Amino acid sequence: MKADPARRESFDIAGCKLSAVVGGNRNHPAVLLLHGFPSSSRTFRNIIPRLAETCFVIAPDLPGSGESDLIPDATFARFADLVEGLLQELGIAKVHLYLHDFGAPVALELAMRDPRRVLGLIIQNANAHRSGMGPQWRGTIDYWNAPTKENERAATAHLTFEGVRAEYVGGVPEDIASRISADSWIEDWRTMSRPGHLELQRALVKDYGNYVARFDDIARYLRDHQPPALMLWGRHDSYFDCAEILSWLQDLPRMEAHVLDGPHMLLETHAEYCAERIADFVRRHG
Repeated sequence: MKADPARRESFDIAGCKLSAVVGGNRNHPAVLLLHGFPSSSRTFRNIIPRLAETCFVIAPDLPGSGESDLIPDATFARFADLVEGLLQELGIAKVHLYLHDFGAPVALELAMRDPRRVLGLIIQNANAHRSGMGPQWRGTIDYWNAPTKENERAATAHLTFEGVRAEYVGGVPEDIASRISADSWIEDWRTMSRPGHLELQRALVKDYGNYVARFDDIARYLRDHQPPALMLWGRHDSYFDCAEILSWLQDLPRMEAHVLDGPHMLLETHAEYCAERIADFVRRHG
């Protein structure tokens, strides 16, 4: 069967409009691409065409991102409910999960609810261990421990145009940063500055503390189930320390790991390389 070209579709999941890019042959192994802060399915624009040749690709805009609706009282568990509904709508029982940034809590929630659904994990600058949280996290941890207005302001100070830009180029060597188009953070900020969107992001910063509190449970899931795993990691990450790489390897000792000379938003600079590694991984574990 010929693969369907990637296209944007809209799904009504429990009263929430979820927008997603889908493409490829539905008889091929499914890959669920979950983006992080501050982007959308646009994160995957440069790898979807390649993956759709051999995979069935699903790249949703999480609520409040891209073209998907806002939801009240946003949490990562609620995001997982909606993405789970999307998989059911598409008839997907087993899937490879792409973890990146804020997409990691959603993906791991799905994995831990039903480990049988997981064909493999693709880990790209996604934190699931305390070792990855260096001194730059102190203000956020203080907020989780004492959720005062002052601490909230410190923990959410990145919710600005400059903060969004820093997700792409903050702490990145100049020669690498020069390869990243400003169009990306301009588009992200355009979405984030709409009414209600910053409030949703503040709610997610708070809820990330609940995700961190589950790190021990996540480690047990990884050690007990040992899902096939591929790591693609940009070493110039201002948010997750490189110690996180070793923690993943300790939990998943058979994981294939590629540590690249790239940023937190690795697909902005290494899309072709990553797409080939993902396609090969899915071929071997599909």
